[in-house]
Amino acid sequence: MKILTGNDLGSGDVIWWTGSTWSRHVEDAADVATDGEAIARAEEGVRRVVGAYVIDAAPTAEGPRPAHIKDRIRALGPTVRPDLTLKPADPNAGSWVI
Repeated sequence: MKILTGNDLGSGDVIWWTGSTWSRHVEDAADVATDGEAIARAEEGVRRVVGAYVIDAAPTAEGPRPAHIKDRIRALGPTVRPDLTLKPADPNAGSWVI
């Protein structure tokens, strides 16, 4: 399975291609098969994402699991403060409390 990730151009948040739009939740990511590079170029061209790239992932019951540890950390958040990790379908993901 291949999935597409990058960073939101406005907020810098890690985002995942769902097949039609972007999500902050890796479990929403869709298999891009061989279309990932073309989707990345198109989405960067219209300035919805920056630094988009295709990664390997394994399908699980909870959604795709990135194969490489770097991308698992990008998907789930910091490893030193578990209280700051991004929870699946967290409605407050990306919002900041000051």
